[in-house]
Amino acid sequence: MSKERIILSDQDIKKILQRLAHQIVEKNINPGELVLIGIQTRGVYIAQRVQAIIKEIESQEIPLGILGITLYRDDLTTIGPNPVVKETKIGFDIKGKRVILIDDVLFTGRTVRAALDEIMDFGRPQGIELLVLVDRGHRELPIRADYVGKNMPTSKDELVEVKLKEADSLDQVTIKTKNGKVD
Repeated sequence: MSKERIILSDQDIKKILQRLAHQIVEKNINPGELVLIGIQTRGVYIAQRVQAIIKEIESQEIPLGILGITLYRDDLTTIGPNPVVKETKIGFDIKGKRVILIDDVLFTGRTVRAALDEIMDFGRPQGIELLVLVDRGHRELPIRADYVGKNMPTSKDELVEVKLKEADSLDQVTIKTKNGKVD
């Protein structure tokens, strides 16, 4: 039996994304050099929201790409006989651009590593920065986020679940544990 506890509400998520978008704008003086790339699935929704906020701030739309990293995963053979391959759609040149790679949860770093490998197949950007809604720790690779919505130390027994309106009809982040205990 698992229990869950709400860590971030819809209003918390909204405030966090506002803060992260402002941090991107402050750090990157020339928005014309920026592109956003969301990792399928919820990273794309977060990227779309960040794009809209930056457009409000800068009156300029930042290009947005979608990354489906399935074929770049290092555990492809262990996730099942018929893995779902999600769409990659980057309709702009990344050469010389500052890429903001966006995902919902940073855990071991393996998803980000796969995303970096795939991005490099599209060209050599000026630089890549990472934005995550939640950083839960437990890195297996030397990867860190440049923009973090919430640091949420967890145990490996716990599951951080991000729900977004676009996919789940509500915005919230929960933490679940399989042993029935929620600290």
